Order: sequence, then C-alpha cells, then structure tokens
Amino acid sequence: MTERLPARRLLALLTDDFTELPPPARNSPPDGPLAWPGYDASRARAAGRTGESESVVCGTGRIEGTRAVLIAFEFGFLGGSLGQATGDRLEAAYAHARAHRLPVVPLIATGGSRMQEGMLALTQLQRVARQSALTRAAGLAQLAVARDPTTGGGWATLGAGADVTLALPGAQVGFAGSRVRPPDADPAAYTAEAQFAAGSVDAVVAPEELRRTLGHWLRLLTRPSGAPAPVPAPLGATDAPDSGREAVRRARAPERPRARAYLDAYFTDRREISGDRCGGTDPDGMLCGFGTREDAHGTRTIAYAAQTGTATRPAGFRTAARLIRLADRLGVPVLTLVDTPGAANDAAAERQGAGPAIAELFGAVAAARTPVTTLLIGEGGSGGALAPAAPGRTWATPDSYFSVIGPEAATAILKRPPERADETADLLRLRPQDLAELGVIRTSEQVFPGTGDRRS
Repeated sequence: MTERLPARRLLALLTDDFTELPPPARNSPPDGPLAWPGYDASRARAAGRTGESESVVCGTGRIEGTRAVLIAFEFGFLGGSLGQATGDRLEAAYAHARAHRLPVVPLIATGGSRMQEGMLALTQLQRVARQSALTRAAGLAQLAVARDPTTGGGWATLGAGADVTLALPGAQVGFAGSRVRPPDADPAAYTAEAQFAAGSVDAVVAPEELRRTLGHWLRLLTRPSGAPAPVPAPLGATDAPDSGREAVRRARAPERPRARAYLDAYFTDRREISGDRCGGTDPDGMLCGFGTREDAHGTRTIAYAAQTGTATRPAGFRTAARLIRLADRLGVPVLTLVDTPGAANDAAAERQGAGPAIAELFGAVAAARTPVTTLLIGEGGSGGALAPAAPGRTWATPDSYFSVIGPEAATAILKRPPERADETADLLRLRPQDLAELGVIRTSEQVFPGTGDRRS
C-alpha cells in the first residue's frame, strides 16, 4: 500500500507555489446540525492532530507549468469525511476554477459522508455533483487522483465522475468501505488495480511519477484548438490495389502497419485513457487517448480513438464514445483510425450490449462539434468500422478496404460457393479508389499519391 500522506505534504510534492483559498465562513450550532453528542470535541481533536480545520485543503498551484485548482483531502481529519463545511469549500473551489478558467484536480482520500451530520452530510454529494457538472459544461478539465482510501460518495462523485481518473498503487478504491462490505467480499475487488481492470480508472501511477504524470495530463487537457487533426501519412503501400481480392489481401496482411505504428509516427507523446466506465475495457481492440503534435498550427493536443485490427468489443466502442465526448467538451480535435474486420459478434458481446455500444459511438461522432478526422488504415468491416468514421472527413490508405460486409460473409449470405469470394469482393467495390468514386471517402496526394484532391 502507498504511504498515506497528509494533504499539505502531498501538495508540496506536486506544486511549488500552492496558495490556499480562503475557506467560506460557516456558523455551526453546538455539536453540529444534529446535536450529535461529542461532535465538537471530535472536530477539535482532529484539528489538533492534523493542524487543519476541515477535511479538505483547497487552493491553486502550478503542476509542471499548468495552473490548476487543487482539492486535497486530509484523511486524518475524521477520515476525510464530507460534511456541510466540506461542501462549502468544494463549492467555492469549483466556482474559483470556473471564474479563472482553471482545471480542477481533486486529490481524494475519504471514507465517505460524515455520520455526525446525517442526511445533511450526504446531500453534499448533490452539491459536488452540481459543481462538477457546471465545470464540465464550462469546458474545463477535471483530473482526479484516487488515494488511499477513496470510498463512498467521494469516489462516486469527485473520483469516478472526473474526466480522467488516476489512482495510487494499492489504494483502497470502491464505493463500499472496508467496514460496510459483505463479510465474504473479496478485498482485491476494492483496489486501484481492480478498478483499472474494470475500466473505472485510467491508470495506476506510482507516487514518484504522480507530479510528472499530472503535469503531462494537464498540458494535454488544456490546449483547445479549432483546426482539424491533419490526416496521417500512409506507412504501408502507396499504389492502388488492382482488384478487390488484392485490397482485402493487403488489409489483412500481418506485416501491414497497425494503429500503434501510426500513433507513434503521428504524436511526439501521448497518454491513454482506459475503460468505458461501465465495467469494461478493450485494450486489444481500441486505443484511446490524447497526444501532442507539432504542425502548422503549433504545439497542440489531438485526441485519438484507434482500432487495432481485431474485432472491436462493446467496451471499445463505449471507450471511444467517451473519448470523443470529452474531446468535444474540451475543444480538442479528434483523429480516428479505422481498422477492424467488424464488431465482435460472439454471445458475450451481445450480452455486453454490442448494439447499444455501437449506437453510442455513432451518436458521439454525429453530435461532435469539434472536428473529427478519420483515416482507414486496414480492414473496414461493416458498421463496426463505420461507427468511429467521420462523415465527409474520412480518408483511406492504399492498403485498406471498406465494405458493407466482408466478401466471404457476403458470398455465404448470397448462397454462392466459397470460391466466388474474390468475385464478390470486386462486386462490392470495396477498394479505396472505388470508395472515392462512390463519394464514401476523400482522397489526397498525401494519403493516396496520384489521385489529386477529391472531396466526398
């Protein structure tokens, strides 16, 4: 388990210029709103132990050059619990962030709501959720760190509700705290690592890497740009395929460049997000994140959702939709790379909601106000490939194809002999040059030498 640092020690490790915001004044009746016997004495003891007057310390500071509002929980103060005064401070911190156009970084360590204040403490979660929603609507990033422990409403609002969520190794992370779980519950399910595996945390970060990682993420999430992402240059074949069969063969060739090669060539650095926030991940089928690119518009951030050449699972579609919605809120252009034989169609995929997941991605692309650029780099199999593609802004490399259905499946559906699959491939007009003539994709000299510029 990672060392449980006091709030101010953690802040000193992350920023050199932390400036605390003045806490809002609140006059509390004796022993709080419920007149809970001994509550004032408990708060006084907590203040004596920690030197704090509440369970959060809020202020501003630069992390690796980017100024942010920082909210650090002090677990030593009544278990980092949320009460009315905590809600006052959180509300003021978020309001300050919006007034000064700053991202918000909650550094969470809490056991949940403060029992000595009853339902008035629990309703602070509604206040927090409201402030988070207003900040999201203002186009400002929220980047949370789940420390030990991050449980209860603090996890269900500030942690799991952030745009990007990091966690410290071995931290207890989950809605249910250790004293309120079923007696036979597996404790391994309530860890940072388990939440990462379930798609609720984007990365588990070692304490010594936290400052650098937060700084990198803050730079990526605070550089809006209205210019579209440039189309990547092709890394494989440069000549047009002479037949449908040849187009399919090239796209399926094991040696063809895949998504990671394109991302490495395109970005100077990048960070991945992980998970659909619904209990699933698809690390082998969909790569999503934000990267830095130097181009004619300067140093800027571009978001990406890239299929890897395998059948995309429902969690992959939902993660891509999450990525596009986040980029849209932050004003960051998006690059999507299409490469899949199709959506996963096994029974597990159906139980995981394949149709709704694909629909969610279609909807995210259709609703995006930020520009989306798409490059087809390999197989384009049916709706699973079309879902991340931008209408009117899709290009294709010479070693790719796009089809309403794979030629083998089309042959079977039409009750043709399997040996006629090559003929079916030609009839489908799935080659890049066919797609350009049909107006499905755009071509340019950069992506498809010899074609000139053609707009669908």
